[in-house]
Amino acid sequence: MTFNLTLLLCDNMLVSSSTLAAELFNFAQAMARASKHPMRDVVIRRITPDGLPVQTSAGFELHSTHSLGDDFESDLIHIPALWRNPRPAVNKYRAYIPWLQAQHQKNISMTAVGTGVCFLAEAGLLDNKPATTHWHYFDQLQLHYPQIQLERQHFTTQAGNIYCAASVNAMAELIVHQIERIFGRVIARQAQRNFFHEIRNIAEPAGVSNQTRKHADEAVAQAQIWIQDNLSKPLSIGDIATQFGMTQRTFHRRFKNAVGTRPSDYLTEVRMTFACDLLKNTDLSILEIGNYSGYPEASWFSSRFKQWSGNSPKAYRDTVRAKLFH
Repeated sequence: MTFNLTLLLCDNMLVSSSTLAAELFNFAQAMARASKHPMRDVVIRRITPDGLPVQTSAGFELHSTHSLGDDFESDLIHIPALWRNPRPAVNKYRAYIPWLQAQHQKNISMTAVGTGVCFLAEAGLLDNKPATTHWHYFDQLQLHYPQIQLERQHFTTQAGNIYCAASVNAMAELIVHQIERIFGRVIARQAQRNFFHEIRNIAEPAGVSNQTRKHADEAVAQAQIWIQDNLSKPLSIGDIATQFGMTQRTFHRRFKNAVGTRPSDYLTEVRMTFACDLLKNTDLSILEIGNYSGYPEASWFSSRFKQWSGNSPKAYRDTVRAKLFH
């Protein structure tokens, strides 16, 4: 299996906020190959809108491998920190904004460091969601993007599959957290030992703000991640149980013990939460949102959504947008 990491590049970026992420994933790949882990290969792409190199804050060029017009897959998109005022870079690289919105609609995970968070904010992907940034830019971020729930006291935040880190150090912990999600705790611990002096609880990065219930069942945690990453596919609980080497009965019992709800209810909750996000923040049709959320038939999606929320998808969209733009 292959994991696809996409690194966004832009002028005046902090090189370490991008290269450290790449080095951590390269290390995870080496450990995965040595241990015959099923996720053995990591493909790292460096992209710019036009495929041209960028001038970094360190004064040297960094070359891209792809442009936005190329056809490639991403499992995680990583946005670097920017030196000083991020507004010029955000304005210069406007082409990233619709591309990030499109990737979000595909349910691709994203991490952003420091002032690089502004790209996510500009794309509207952090509206009414927790986020953080470099302390020096707190006030400006709140001023430019008042819809963000700015978490000044946290070094890292999580909103679904969107992660923000306030600094390069916080980003390193966040990337190790991502490695644990993908490669498991053993390889993540090895990465910590090789890159950092101190060892923290990698399942809970320092100062993290999120709304996810923590538990110690690693197989169930991996199943939750797999569900999150495969929402648009036709999923059955039996298939998910088989995917993680369990009978459906065992999976149901372990999942309920760990998460506090049945796996079928959890799957519905994740799908509907994602659908709500698309209804609120995109102009996709009801049919398209249903497809992205795992319901290929518009009528079935509308029926399930109304049962879950009490409103039809259209009524929900009209209500939340009236509140959002009042």
